[in-house]
Amino acid sequence: MPITKQTIDGNTAAAHVAYAFSDVAAIYPITPSSNMGEVADEWAAYGRKNIFGQVLKVTEMQSEAGAAGAVHGSLAAGALTTTFTASQGLLLMIPNMYKIAGEMLPTVFHVSARAVAAHALSIFGDHQDVMAVRQTGFAMLASASVQEAMDLALVAHLATLKASIPFLHFFDGFRTSHEIQKIDVIGYEEMAKMMDMDAVKAFRARALNPEHPVQRGTAQNPDIYFQGRETTNLQYAAVPQIVEETMQQVGKLTGRQYKPFDYVGAPDAEYVIISMGSSNDTIEETIQYLLAKGEKVGLLKVRLYRPFSVRHFLDEMPKSVKRIAVLDRTKEPGSIGEPLYMDVCSVYSKEEKQPIIVGGRYGLGSKEFTPSMVYAVFQNLKADQPKNGFTVGITDDVSHTSLPIATRINTLPEGSYSCMFYGLGSDGTVGANKNSIKIIGDHTDLFAQGYFVYDSKKSGGITTSHLRFGKKPIQSPYLVEEAEFIACHNPSFVDKYDMAGYLKEGGIFLLNSPWTAADMEEKLPAFMKRSLAQKKARFYNVDAIDIARETGMGGRINVIMQSCFFHIANVIPSEQAIDYIKQAVVKSYGKRGEEVVKMNFAAIDQSISGLREIPVPAHWASANDVDQPTQNVPTFVSEVARPMAALKGDDLPVSKFTTDGSFPMGTTKYEKRGIAVDIPVWDAAKCIQCNQCAFVCPHAVIRPYLVDESDLTEKPESLQYKAAIGKEAAGKQFIIQASPLDCTGCGNCEQVCPAKGKALYMKRLDEVHDAEVANYNFVSSLPQCENNFNKNTVKGSQFTHSLFEFSGACAGCGETPYIKVITQLFGDRMVVANATGCSSIYGGSAPSNPYTTSCLGQGPAWANSLFEDNAEYGYGMAIAYIQRRDALAELVEKAMAMPIAENVKEAMQAWLANRKDAKLSRQHGDILKELLPKAIEMASGDVLVTLSEILERKDLFVKPSIWIFGGDGWAYDIGYGGLDHVIASGVDVNILVMDTEVYSNTGGQASKATPTGSLAKFAASGKKTKKKDLGMMAMSYGYVYVASVNMGANQNQYVKAITEAESYDGPSLVIAYAPCINHGIDMGKSQLIAKQAVEAGYWPMYRYNPLLADEGKNPFVMDYKEAKASFREFLMSEVRYSALAKQFPAEAERLFTKAEEEAKARFEHHAKLAKEEN
Repeated sequence: MPITKQTIDGNTAAAHVAYAFSDVAAIYPITPSSNMGEVADEWAAYGRKNIFGQVLKVTEMQSEAGAAGAVHGSLAAGALTTTFTASQGLLLMIPNMYKIAGEMLPTVFHVSARAVAAHALSIFGDHQDVMAVRQTGFAMLASASVQEAMDLALVAHLATLKASIPFLHFFDGFRTSHEIQKIDVIGYEEMAKMMDMDAVKAFRARALNPEHPVQRGTAQNPDIYFQGRETTNLQYAAVPQIVEETMQQVGKLTGRQYKPFDYVGAPDAEYVIISMGSSNDTIEETIQYLLAKGEKVGLLKVRLYRPFSVRHFLDEMPKSVKRIAVLDRTKEPGSIGEPLYMDVCSVYSKEEKQPIIVGGRYGLGSKEFTPSMVYAVFQNLKADQPKNGFTVGITDDVSHTSLPIATRINTLPEGSYSCMFYGLGSDGTVGANKNSIKIIGDHTDLFAQGYFVYDSKKSGGITTSHLRFGKKPIQSPYLVEEAEFIACHNPSFVDKYDMAGYLKEGGIFLLNSPWTAADMEEKLPAFMKRSLAQKKARFYNVDAIDIARETGMGGRINVIMQSCFFHIANVIPSEQAIDYIKQAVVKSYGKRGEEVVKMNFAAIDQSISGLREIPVPAHWASANDVDQPTQNVPTFVSEVARPMAALKGDDLPVSKFTTDGSFPMGTTKYEKRGIAVDIPVWDAAKCIQCNQCAFVCPHAVIRPYLVDESDLTEKPESLQYKAAIGKEAAGKQFIIQASPLDCTGCGNCEQVCPAKGKALYMKRLDEVHDAEVANYNFVSSLPQCENNFNKNTVKGSQFTHSLFEFSGACAGCGETPYIKVITQLFGDRMVVANATGCSSIYGGSAPSNPYTTSCLGQGPAWANSLFEDNAEYGYGMAIAYIQRRDALAELVEKAMAMPIAENVKEAMQAWLANRKDAKLSRQHGDILKELLPKAIEMASGDVLVTLSEILERKDLFVKPSIWIFGGDGWAYDIGYGGLDHVIASGVDVNILVMDTEVYSNTGGQASKATPTGSLAKFAASGKKTKKKDLGMMAMSYGYVYVASVNMGANQNQYVKAITEAESYDGPSLVIAYAPCINHGIDMGKSQLIAKQAVEAGYWPMYRYNPLLADEGKNPFVMDYKEAKASFREFLMSEVRYSALAKQFPAEAERLFTKAEEEAKARFEHHAKLAKEEN
């Protein structure tokens, strides 16, 4: 394949080269690098050959540390090996990176550079991770764009063999890794010609081999270790020249010339910025703008960062330079400057002529870096006293480091066409826009760029697609600031985001809504009307939801809105575009079956007929804002959360945030996103008051209320109620009410309702909005602090306020109902360690905190450390509480020996005797809280000191409930070593594993929980091996409580299991089946699908309670029966299995047969265990 034009992202560009030059790839999923491993695995599944004529051997490890170890071993055995990683994953590779460099092993690690977790997790791009490995001995090569990600990946793979030095090739996470550009793709035949096969032979000859053995990795004493570290100096000194020659070699092929440092700008520049990564393109675009105005400015691009070549640096820097600004996309707290700045200062420390050098930080966590910010950096350089240690892109009102952005400039080349699309995660907007970019890039002479912004919600969050097209190459790695075309794919957005404010004069605005032209007068907010009118916009509307329903598409409106875009924007002829869209549908959804393709085609065909142009009245230009009622909300909500929700978080100053990253509880209740199309409406007459709808609600939206009839005198007319059932609710009235603006519209509540004729039915939100909002506001204002029912039952648990509500999880999420119920039973005394993953993202994405407090202000204290260490993190919490409560007990014992009142002494004795009992420790602790203040008033001397110390520690009276939450990727793979150690320790912790059978958060990669035959990323031809039996492994200790649960199959069993687990004085492990959007299922039926998993013998249910063994009973209780439904039919009901049957039918048949045999063997083993006598 020669050089061809293709429209791809940065990850694919790098992976294309890595695949060509590698025998082996050892990988592990981490955002935003996972895609490189995914595409490599997919190519391998379909038999793509590398330049050696082999299919790449792709192997997924249990962690990044494991991947690095496998890379090291593979290299040592003579296979050219690569890996892909980022952030904490790269940090886990550091020990092996030292070893690989120390042994002079050639390899390339491809890194989509990303922020590291410090005060908070950020999955977005900067250089903190790569800067943390600059001392390992890896050469470091930085790419600035999608094209460079391919070109410099090629340079890295060629140079590493010539130099026998490992390379780290990095580019900016998300900004480059996920940006889609039309680039030149270099064919493998051309790459093969450039390969130094003698260097390959020399590398393989050094492999560990018993035919010609050597010993490496020896232990060395002080007499020789130092000398050994100095042996490679000449090899490292040669690297810059090797890289330069290799760049020239690649340049001859591509026509694109690179150097270790590249200068662009005025040859006599006086003001120069030094930077690396995607910022280079932004700076270069700005420099072209400034050069046209006569400015003497320039940019020195850093490509080869390590080894740092002073000669190449000085050769490129204009001799005329007077002032230099060095930009670092990282932060090193406590240092006198960031790394690149310090390197540049070091260069000039040996020069006679020393320009003024200042350093600054920009772009952390993918913070925008725009031409206006570049201009501000140049303006700072021109100041009488340029600010050093500056920041740009934020407002630092604490330490005052930030540069003001006083001037806004537009540097886009003429003829560029910019678009913005606001969508809802899972509605298909992003996928459709990726196809649009490829359609335009692949079928026209236009250059194309696509970049996609996601919020931290899961599939129900806002997405913004930024697309650009033009006749010139697009060198603008920043968000669209003004657009010719804007589309809003969800009507709930119109009064939340100032979308039309980004529209250029005469631009087009497309809205998806059920509203007519007359409705727009009432529905659109004044700020949107003003923008549309003042900018003389062309305004279109289509009811895409209605079309999607008519054609069987459900909530996926992507192809409908995509078709309307091409029809209106006329970037390419509409008829051609429709044909290309249909081709893309076949490619994207063909594996899901012919019916899915037909539905998409029908939706496309109906889209244009549903499109309406809406007149924009002149009086909209002066529309007046409607006064909103004043809301009594916390300051944090009004000053931080709401600006962030309105996409104005970039404007918030440093002073609005805490130094340790803490955020307040219960902020999700103030969001009221209103994203559901349909919501549940209660029919009191049919309700049997079972509370199952509330029990399974993934977002704690539906709740039962018990109220006195006297409380209902001022109720809304639409609010229904009925007499409550049960002696615990005597005299009360019963209400089921959903929070309409917090609902995601999944419909699981309706599906599980056992009432004849269903007591819940789904209605379009726009039809019942006012009544249901009034109903919810009324009932939620009534006191609901008491629960006289037995909390440890399905019905009774739901009368306790959930302390986990309105999370950002996907609609129909299979994980969140498990967490919700746990907080209802134990939330007022919970401490939670949460592994990084889906549950940490929907559970703790700033500023939306779904964990909230009870009427008494008590609630789960929640924190996330990392992905790999969560069990140990929770264990540390447990032993801290043990130690601190033991110290408190010693103080209480000491006090009891002192002359204190008898009633205080009795209360202390009762607390000591029951401090390990949750209920009684609270009861007697509350008594002590009441008695101690008076006792302290009457005390003196040592008694006063001791009693005061006890009262200071009153927050330790109640036995805490320590919970460790995480998914299967953590529990089965990267965190398993820690999990195993913690349960082996015997310490009283409770572990909830929400098993989706894939790495859900990173996009559905295989884990050891993935069953045989399942299609997943990193298992593109089906998982070949059996699912790890985590429960049986834990049971082998004999003293660990273990349960396998499934809420959809048996709600009572789940309540029983978590009640037993939490009360067990020792480690407990609860493994919960969690249907996931990655399974390719209807998430509106996730509870039903979970039930079917048990009925088909796919998922086991059991409880292993060591306390039963102590009583002489069988500790293993089997809670499921032999399969009564077809195992194979269940598999084929999920795309993760049915797609395998379409793509690899013979292999699917083999694997499905194997999977069914494994399920039967597991059942037989469980049945045997259940029959054993103790």
